[in-house]
Amino acid sequence: MSAAIQFNFDTTYTNLPSFFFSEVVPTAVANPQLVLLNQGLAQRLGIPFDENRISEIGKILSGNTLIPETTPLAQAYAGHQFGNFTMLGDGRAILLGEQISPQGERYDIQLKGAGRTPYSRGGDGRAHFAAMLREYLMSEALHYLRIPTSRSLAVVWTGEPVYRERTRPGAVLTRVAKSHLRVGTFEYAKNFQGGAYLQDLLNYAIARHFPDLDESENKAIAFFEQVMELQAALIVDWMRVGFIHGVMNTDNMCIAGETIDYGPCAFMNAYEPKTVFSSIDTQGRYAYGNQPYIAHWNLSCLISALLPAISSNKEEAVKLAEASLQKFPAFYEAQWLDMMRSKLGLTQVDVKDKQLIDRLLGWMQGQKADFTNTFFYLQEGIFPDTATYQSSILEEWISDWEQRIAKENRSKADAQTTMRNVNPAFIPRNHRVEAALSAAEKGDMEPFHQLLEVIQQPYLFRPSLESYQEVPESFDENYQTFCGT
Repeated sequence: MSAAIQFNFDTTYTNLPSFFFSEVVPTAVANPQLVLLNQGLAQRLGIPFDENRISEIGKILSGNTLIPETTPLAQAYAGHQFGNFTMLGDGRAILLGEQISPQGERYDIQLKGAGRTPYSRGGDGRAHFAAMLREYLMSEALHYLRIPTSRSLAVVWTGEPVYRERTRPGAVLTRVAKSHLRVGTFEYAKNFQGGAYLQDLLNYAIARHFPDLDESENKAIAFFEQVMELQAALIVDWMRVGFIHGVMNTDNMCIAGETIDYGPCAFMNAYEPKTVFSSIDTQGRYAYGNQPYIAHWNLSCLISALLPAISSNKEEAVKLAEASLQKFPAFYEAQWLDMMRSKLGLTQVDVKDKQLIDRLLGWMQGQKADFTNTFFYLQEGIFPDTATYQSSILEEWISDWEQRIAKENRSKADAQTTMRNVNPAFIPRNHRVEAALSAAEKGDMEPFHQLLEVIQQPYLFRPSLESYQEVPESFDENYQTFCGT
């Protein structure tokens, strides 16, 4: 008999008061079948998954076989969902533990869709196959776009139906993240049990993610500002590639600065800051252009939750909190400008850069020009022979852009080389994603694997894949994405 697959597990989360979690065992599924396994990620984690042991891996990553010496648990947290505060928790996700990689890095290993927990609130605790495939695809897309993100280790088909808007096949996703600590975790600590465990949570978060802050004069403020910087950088990256998270509730905002919870997410095609695809975001709260403002709002919820840890003097705590929170807009704006300069191949600062950037974005919005493709055309210096791009306004802008590059004593070719490091040639286009998921539900995984292969090299243009840059006319007009819960 072969030896059991070895993990290098720890479970430090159980060192926190039990207020923060409930121990719960995954609910076994009828017929676990491993559909996707991220071998590259498994190797980085130091988990020796042998392809000759597919059945055994499927049982482990469905929750049917428990890893020895683990304490599976569901995390408790709260959150502002579309601005409304509520008690939450892992309603269908179970944390198996923390894998210590060969490099000494610590990663949560979580099963999503693993059954009911004490926080399920009437839900079935399950997930459907297409939603888990979407998370796998989108999280890998962001990873290869070099954007901080949770990742997907595997998708296991359960052999059981789940009941949503229609009956669909069930699946379990294995999610890997630096941690699942959220802004909502701190809101939970502040607002329940009289805030008795807030300091415990803060100490744990600092020890796990920001140990250098332990000697800070005010650890709560130092922690907040570290999270703020990570969040600003993350949102700037989303904006760089036209990514729309779709549900930026505070329980979906990870303090480690990773993208997490891929529900109604999508990529913007035609540039329009008001773009919304989420079926539940009827007011456009989480539209593409609102993402930095919502990040700031979410950070205000975090700093509010931290007030008792900032100072026992409420007036002093509020004063310090406001001073820190007010740093975000200027910090974000500077980061965003640097990002947009890089998208245009610029490496130096000029006071007129924002005007140049705004002119291009304004033209793109007016022409409904494709966000990703426009920057691709600029960096390649070749535009399609269409009315959109054969524009005198665009020609004038390009002339001004070329003069701006010349001010740096660099050639346009040098600038375009810079651009290729930040402007993707390929993103997971919405129609491609839907086609791949639809085919997968019918048993054909080939379109999914083809799309996955394309997005794993997003900055490398391959002429044979030009069709992956195209968007069907009017496809996005009625396109909607769904949470999958």
